[in-house]
Amino acid sequence: MEYRWELAPKPDSTSLEILQTSLGVNETVARLLIQRGITSFDEAKQFFRPSLDYLHDPFLMKDMDKAVERIQTALEEGQKILIYGDYDVDGTTSVALMVTFLNHFYAENIDYYIPDRYTEGYGVSFQGVDYAKENDCSLIIALDCGIRAHEKVDYATEKGVDFIICDHHLPHGDIPKAVAILDHKRPDCEYPYKELSGCGIGFKLCQALAQVLNLEDHTWQDLLDLVAISSACDIVPLTGENRVLVHLGMEQINSNPRRGIKSMIELSGRKSQFSVTDVVFIIGPRINAAGRIDHAKKAVELLLSDTNDIAEKSSVLLEKRNVERKELDKSITQEALDQVINNKLEDRMSTVLYDKNWHKGVVGIVASRLIENYYRPTIVLTESNGKAVGSARSVKGYDIHEALNQCADVLEQFGGHQFAAGMTLNIENVPKLQARFEEVVSRTIDPELLIPKMDIDLEINLSDINDKFWRLVKQFAPFGPDNMKPVFVTRGCIDGGWSKAVGGEKTHLKLDVVQQENSGVKISGIAFNLGHLEKEIKAKKPFDLVYTIEENEWQGNVTLQLMVKDLKFL
Repeated sequence: MEYRWELAPKPDSTSLEILQTSLGVNETVARLLIQRGITSFDEAKQFFRPSLDYLHDPFLMKDMDKAVERIQTALEEGQKILIYGDYDVDGTTSVALMVTFLNHFYAENIDYYIPDRYTEGYGVSFQGVDYAKENDCSLIIALDCGIRAHEKVDYATEKGVDFIICDHHLPHGDIPKAVAILDHKRPDCEYPYKELSGCGIGFKLCQALAQVLNLEDHTWQDLLDLVAISSACDIVPLTGENRVLVHLGMEQINSNPRRGIKSMIELSGRKSQFSVTDVVFIIGPRINAAGRIDHAKKAVELLLSDTNDIAEKSSVLLEKRNVERKELDKSITQEALDQVINNKLEDRMSTVLYDKNWHKGVVGIVASRLIENYYRPTIVLTESNGKAVGSARSVKGYDIHEALNQCADVLEQFGGHQFAAGMTLNIENVPKLQARFEEVVSRTIDPELLIPKMDIDLEINLSDINDKFWRLVKQFAPFGPDNMKPVFVTRGCIDGGWSKAVGGEKTHLKLDVVQQENSGVKISGIAFNLGHLEKEIKAKKPFDLVYTIEENEWQGNVTLQLMVKDLKFL
């Protein structure tokens, strides 16, 4: 795929000098900080030394006092509480978090509920409310969902069941008539930070309850690993409060993980320290696989495991489900790619595909896979309960939720955010959606957004890469949205003599790189899916290289290597 490279502009010299002087760092580090919005010593201190001291008062969140008061009433009167969460990683970690917290002092009156992806769909369901009533639950605490559950909340009220909603999605018009709605994105909420995950909102509720109930700090601080997993997998910005939560949560995952997480890590075979990337690509898919292939309650059972035996059995089951998910993902992606070609859809501005036999649990993944091949807003649909249901994924810079809003008259319901969304519609309206979505995207998207952008932080020389530089770069972690791993470009590179195609089918490129101007400095790199460039590389054709820096451990030795993102011949 062709990329357009965009090098971040150099900050103004005054800001650069002030930060270099106050921190005692070189220009390269100062530029990386300013690019991340860090312009002062105090901001840099918070960035490099995340601490619980930097968390906001939970009672700054609208309705937090009402939520705490309602839960206190439930505790005092011995009312049963149902913890309700969605079937993805954010939802299941949220449920595990709240159940774990309440189990410290109220275990006998706590139950939890995860909707079935296939029979109930996303969010709060009527079946879930019925379950609460049938099991004598007087209060439902909904996590990672509920901000648009007007009818379900009204239905629960009629049945004498109260709702506390902990959500992080955008409200749509009026908010439901719940006892309390914790959502920092509601217009009347002045909470200072607006990017928490659903599990993060639940965490703030636990923090508030711990304060009011005079509980020991560990009752809420030990939940940080679950918040880190939800934040990483829900792709929330790793800035501000999220940076603190994820940094400390990752420390917990690497030093003292709960049994279920430890079992997943051991089963993955990973020996070294876990990073956010590992959480996204190792832990996240296994938790998600439960709801995609079977029932997400299995993931909650794993996260709540209180014995090694239960944790091991649960993680083995999720591992099996993840293998099944991968096989479905691969086969359906190929069918979708064939559909694009067979229907001559290659040159459209959008992709909207439908097949009644595709597995509902992987259509979102398939949409993402299609974007890797055809970089444009994409919707993948299948049939469920007589309706067309599916997932939408966007390209960077294009608001797919707004695009769907302009197709609302052909949809039964939809929800999500700028980059991803879900929807339901009548099957006969699929052709209408295909035509309308293409019209909307064609009219509203900047054509430049259809060429993937490679954001580059800095231009450096290979001679700048050493252990001291790497130690500083590592301190920028945890990496994620709005604080991605620094991307560098180095100009005028050539083969150092040992570059070659590698892999079973020679699809990847093992690089041995030097710069023409300084051939004395050599470094290795790996370029996935660029094995076809071996001949030109070995012919000493010069190129510019875009990459991140990684540690490579081999037989106990740790060296630095380049993880190549793109290269262009000169």
